Amino acid sequence: MKFFSVENRTIELLWFLILPWLLTACVGDTKHHRETIGTSAIEVNVGTANNPGPTTLSGTDEDWEILKDKVRWAYKNGIDTLPIGKIMIHIGQQFLGTPYAPYTLETKGNENLVIEAQELDCVTFVENVLALAIFVRNFPEIILEDQMVDYQANYSEILQKIRYRNGDIKGYPSRLHYFSEWIIDNDAIGMVQNLSHELGGVADHDSIYFMTAHPDGYRQLKENPSLITIMENVEAELSKNSRYYIPQEQIVNISSSIQDGDIIAATSTIAGLDVAHTGIALWRNDDLYLMHAPLIGGVVQISELPLVERIKNIKSQDGIMVARPLDP
Repeated sequence: MKFFSVENRTIELLWFLILPWLLTACVGDTKHHRETIGTSAIEVNVGTANNPGPTTLSGTDEDWEILKDKVRWAYKNGIDTLPIGKIMIHIGQQFLGTPYAPYTLETKGNENLVIEAQELDCVTFVENVLALAIFVRNFPEIILEDQMVDYQANYSEILQKIRYRNGDIKGYPSRLHYFSEWIIDNDAIGMVQNLSHELGGVADHDSIYFMTAHPDGYRQLKENPSLITIMENVEAELSKNSRYYIPQEQIVNISSSIQDGDIIAATSTIAGLDVAHTGIALWRNDDLYLMHAPLIGGVVQISELPLVERIKNIKSQDGIMVARPLDP
């Protein structure tokens, strides 16, 4: 991946002014967006130093009822019997129109598992759809009504495994902030298969360091500088090994190998950053699209542009990583 540079000094100044707001921004597809800076700094659900936190309370009865409704719908329509990729598509479509919101994981206090279904960003959309797909494949419908079995605890366990390194919550640095590590970790525990190399991806040897290079952009790092050293170690470990991605000019050649429900991570041209956006692959009328939760557009939606064209039109993205959800 290449270093992100801006030729126009006015735009460069604007970039630094709006950086705190872009650290969790998920890029959309609109013409307006394509004519602007085209940057989406971090799509990894980390808040900015002045972030307001989620606009709705997490883990409420309403959140759980939304998730329960999705599960009930899946059972009622036999979706639980389908391959997991198809389950991802069907459940993902049930979230269409859900409001986009940044900072949904940035609750006050110690790091904890956040259950938020009223608002989503591009990563929490992918995480919750994957967790729901695994849930309906693993458990029978009766679990929703069985007083002896806590469906909330079972769902939380799945989501925690997806979101945290080795499935363990050990403070802020244990969250999988960098999505390339998210793929590696979830591949290791059998949640997904990382297909980026297999599909002909090329090695990216660039170091990862965006978060520690911009500690003032992250409330937790700013409030507790000792976490910076821990995150530097995380970044150093990630930087030791090459990451594989499919460059934008090669996506058209491998797109036929991408299946409905595959997880797509758009790689970033921003220095020190691995991934700029995430979503779920969806085939429509023989074209490959992205189902995602973008900042531009404001709700979970299906991309206006096919994936190949979309990546080419966003300056801050130069390729994709692909991870395939695995049947339990």
